[in-house]
Amino acid sequence: MFKVIIGYLIALLFWFLMFSEWTAGNFNFWFTMLTATGILTIWSIIFGKRFLRNLFQFKFKWIIIGLFSALLLYLLFYLGNIISQYFFDFVQIQIENVYSTKEQANNLFIAIALLIWIGPAEEIFWRGYAQNELSQKFGSLKALIINSLVYAFVHIWAFNLMLFFAALICGFFWGWMFMRFKNVLPGLISHAIWDVLIFILIPLQ
Repeated sequence: MFKVIIGYLIALLFWFLMFSEWTAGNFNFWFTMLTATGILTIWSIIFGKRFLRNLFQFKFKWIIIGLFSALLLYLLFYLGNIISQYFFDFVQIQIENVYSTKEQANNLFIAIALLIWIGPAEEIFWRGYAQNELSQKFGSLKALIINSLVYAFVHIWAFNLMLFFAALICGFFWGWMFMRFKNVLPGLISHAIWDVLIFILIPLQ
């Protein structure tokens, strides 16, 4: 548990640097995210290697499940965006703030980074390592809840309610996939494709 907590603190530090109003302007968001997720992946491989090999057993159906779930999650966000903007005036501004990070790199670079590095690396750490380690101690359901709440909490530095709830929903969504399939790959594929869909191909604004 101590090593999982250290991993969480590393994530908390990097997410603070990327999102807080005191530090975000001093760092390129995308290079900081690449660094953060790279370090967290290395942490996961070093301290979770006894489990990780079994969590990457490939089956062709993981590709189908990953694609379908990414589209389903995108549809959920698309409808949620329409509904929330109808009721709350602040939604559009907060969503624009999330997309403002796109100004720090070109779309092709962001798409490649999300697809082959950031999305996969996040799943390796948050689900393949942290949630899996927690499940050994607390059981699958408690691990899902704890890890998803921490995943959402590290985004708190942005003081952006829409980003927080987006992270919370995604954390539970991909966490449930990991709990259901006992494999990192379905959520990894889903996460990577969803990232590219919502940031580059069909953004919500």
